[in-house]
Amino acid sequence: MIKSELIQKIADENPHLYQRDVERIVNTFFEEIIGAMSEGHRVELRGFGAFSVKKRNARTGRNPRTGAAVHVEEKHVPFFKTGKLLRDRLNEK
Repeated sequence: MIKSELIQKIADENPHLYQRDVERIVNTFFEEIIGAMSEGHRVELRGFGAFSVKKRNARTGRNPRTGAAVHVEEKHVPFFKTGKLLRDRLNEK
């Protein structure tokens, strides 16, 4: 599912809301998650999962084409850990 499909589904299920308002709500939701993570905070949505930021230290990597050693800078990457409810629903028999 892509963001536009999510917006359309929410708008369809809530006919009293305008689609532009639903779009604004969804965009605000994602912007808040991104903003919190960019400040180094963890975002937890109970039953769904938790978003956090992990630090990857600088290291020496290899260029796969030439095999030459390449310095890779330190970076921060987003990380998502699923919640128990989501894992349980995905693994239902």
